[in-house]
Amino acid sequence: MDTKIKWGIVGPGKIATDFTEDLKLVPDAEVAGVASRNLERAQQFADKFNIPNVFGSYDELFNSDTVDIVYVATPHNFHKDLAIQAIESGKHVLCEKPLGVSRAEVDEIVAAAKANQVFMMEGLWSRFNPSVQKAKQLVDDGTIGEVGYLHADFAFYALDRGLDSRLLNPDLASGSLLDIGIYPIFLAYLILGMPKEIMAKSNFHQNGTELQTSMLFHYENAQAILYSGLTSDSKMEAEISGSKCEIFIHPRWHEADGCSLVKDGNTQQFDLPRQGNGFVHEIEEVHQCLKDNKLQSDLWSHQNSLDIAELLDTIREKCGITFPFEG
Repeated sequence: MDTKIKWGIVGPGKIATDFTEDLKLVPDAEVAGVASRNLERAQQFADKFNIPNVFGSYDELFNSDTVDIVYVATPHNFHKDLAIQAIESGKHVLCEKPLGVSRAEVDEIVAAAKANQVFMMEGLWSRFNPSVQKAKQLVDDGTIGEVGYLHADFAFYALDRGLDSRLLNPDLASGSLLDIGIYPIFLAYLILGMPKEIMAKSNFHQNGTELQTSMLFHYENAQAILYSGLTSDSKMEAEISGSKCEIFIHPRWHEADGCSLVKDGNTQQFDLPRQGNGFVHEIEEVHQCLKDNKLQSDLWSHQNSLDIAELLDTIREKCGITFPFEG
């Protein structure tokens, strides 16, 4: 591999824009290609970021020799097919979360990556956020004692978006759970592992889109209270409470610039600013894995993605969250 790692952008929308801005901050990254089903849209994105290779179909990018790795940033329902097509073309893949809309889809992607011996990771950027990393370290080293309670939420008002939008169109795997509920679920999983039992309830839009979901993850000696919603804002401060003290990951916790340790009324602040939009840390992990010839990240492995998909499946089943394309 050249000294520069050549990236291809698949699906030039808002998330891809933020991600590409951060790629420009990473010295050994080169944004070498962009693909969209709409050539004009791909060209506009290329003009904005000075990208040399522009494709009006995803296949053209996958089958070209212009990139080493692709970043899949399309709506959720396209992730599986595009990730597998890229993998089978020999490209490494970073796919925006959720990796698939079900555990079965994630199984297929993981199997393809292993069969083709390419690197593949779900783009769960919060795993690499310095504040989340610090919270995890404080838990792992016993600073806060035994974790007994975790709370995390993620919500914003989205009912003014069009019904054809990614968040509200059931054909695009709409709703709060897969888009933002995955973050609180991820934090509970990261800190406490797989729960023994899950309780969950959802409310729905008249078009079938899940709009808000409350979840309780029950563990042997702990509970996690989680929430995602599109009907209002929420504080979005995460709390991890142990037998000795508490950690607060500052709002908005999934993209925090710091966290606090609170013990006996005393607060210790950790200022841990993100680089760029916050994707730089994830990109650096991908680059390190590629340089080390790893096929998956130790920090967010294939198994981690499979576990998260299983948790999402369980919640969807309990709440009756379905999509038209699932048959």
